[in-house]
Amino acid sequence: MTSHDTGAARETVRAIAADPTAEVVIIGGGINGIATFRDLAFQGVKVVLVERDDFVAGASSASSHMIHGGIRYLENGEFRLVRESVVERNALLKTAPHYVRPLATTVPIYSTFSGIAAAPLRFLTHKQGKRTERGALLIKAGLTIYDFFSRDGGAVPRHRFHGSKRSAQELPALDRKVKWTATYYDASMHDPERLALDVLHDALATGPHARAANYLPAVGMGPDGVRVRDAVTGEEFDIAADVVVNTSGPWTDLTNDALGDPTRFMGGTKGSHIVLDHPELLDATAGREIFFEHKDGRIVLIYPLKGRVMVGTTDLEHDMREPAVCTEEEVDYFFDLIAHVFPDIAVDRSQIVYRFSGVRPLPRHDDTQPGFVSRDYRIERATAKGRPGTTVLSLVGGKWTTFRALGEQLADDVLGLLGRSRVRSTAGVAIGGAKGYPRTQRARDAWVHGHADGTDVARVDRLLERYGTRAADLIASLPADDAPLSSLPEYSVGEIAHLAASEYVVHLDDLLLRRTSIAFVGSASEDALREIADVAGDVLGWDTARRSDEVAATMRLLRERHGVALSAERVGA
Repeated sequence: MTSHDTGAARETVRAIAADPTAEVVIIGGGINGIATFRDLAFQGVKVVLVERDDFVAGASSASSHMIHGGIRYLENGEFRLVRESVVERNALLKTAPHYVRPLATTVPIYSTFSGIAAAPLRFLTHKQGKRTERGALLIKAGLTIYDFFSRDGGAVPRHRFHGSKRSAQELPALDRKVKWTATYYDASMHDPERLALDVLHDALATGPHARAANYLPAVGMGPDGVRVRDAVTGEEFDIAADVVVNTSGPWTDLTNDALGDPTRFMGGTKGSHIVLDHPELLDATAGREIFFEHKDGRIVLIYPLKGRVMVGTTDLEHDMREPAVCTEEEVDYFFDLIAHVFPDIAVDRSQIVYRFSGVRPLPRHDDTQPGFVSRDYRIERATAKGRPGTTVLSLVGGKWTTFRALGEQLADDVLGLLGRSRVRSTAGVAIGGAKGYPRTQRARDAWVHGHADGTDVARVDRLLERYGTRAADLIASLPADDAPLSSLPEYSVGEIAHLAASEYVVHLDDLLLRRTSIAFVGSASEDALREIADVAGDVLGWDTARRSDEVAATMRLLRERHGVALSAERVGA
């Protein structure tokens, strides 16, 4: 890669190298690291966040796209986590309505009394024992308790139960053996990566005391601070700080090892998903997430999203030194679970437009079954090796739903170490494109027409859907002669150029996988990659060879990690 790259990402790395000092260095740019970064930035702390890959490229990008209270955690007795999760879910529906919205979730139930005898064993011992499906009475009890936790704020309706006749009317393709359905509400997260980027941009907007760099891995710790390496140029330098916060998720132990203090905190499990272009299955869901216990006892989901259907997830042990990939065996498992509830709907591999897999940042769990491992989080403290005046805080655990509360707790610990007081809270603060986001159709129409100004109204509405009110800056940046991409007309040259210039893009796959949903919905093609590489290359200073390398690398990544083999013809569009 060339050292002449331009754009926000490279400028930030050069600025950090020129002033390699901070009160706090955060290692890991997933949602929890970014949330902690935002909270500390709000307090005026001089903080630097470094990420070895792209922002939100690890565990945070492999989520089930849900913001949920964690009904299943009740069975584990994790009432504190359920309460916190419900509070944060309800808050996100208000502070991030552009990406987080209520989601009706239906549970198909095959029996009335099943599971009652086994439930105390699961609750007390966290052992599955002989698999016994949860019946209607047990699920009803759980949802009643869940409604109790959810009652504050009135953000979502209470659950409802239906018998087989009403269930068949609402979901005609459902297995006719289903005796009951229970429908409750959590929340969908349409664009996890973009929500995280909004949190990041809110932090950066607080001032020059908050700096964040992707493709800048932490590779060691010495007397001069955290050693980082520019992944583009290979250059290394040290960042001095009083506190180091390790939020590298499932890689936490590997990061501590690199810092000279090996730990064994983590025991993450792999979860995979597939995305299907399947109109019949999409219609069968009736706009709801179908959430149920598969025959092996695993809780799984079928989820309509962006005109596609996402199916997941597995819960398998994984070695963090290896990439997480959705295997053919997992695909077979997903097809089996679809057949479990929609037996008359045929599914085959030709309908898969995207696969993805990630590792949950769970604590080490030894003999505890993965499904019973706590999703709660804790913070471990140590003194930096070779730098006695620096404290290292390691985050163990954490989940998407609670990122704000988790970031606040980590920030409070950091503030205590720095001898500083909190000056403001992130609670209730609108995130990114949620600021001024229109909540009614009338307000939406007014916003769209007010920002059209010569731009197609339908296009402005689409940009509002993608970026929230941050679309205003994008619209203002569009040239008068802006034109749609010839290979992907739902995006324009000006839109891609704006993302490349302002959103810390370093590689082509940053645009395809995290700044947009192009890859996720199956709209990528070789032609689109080449056209987007040319647009981004003009902004970022890529020469012809670099553009070809980026296209080849992205095609290889899509094929090897996401099961997408591209040709010149558009896939899944």
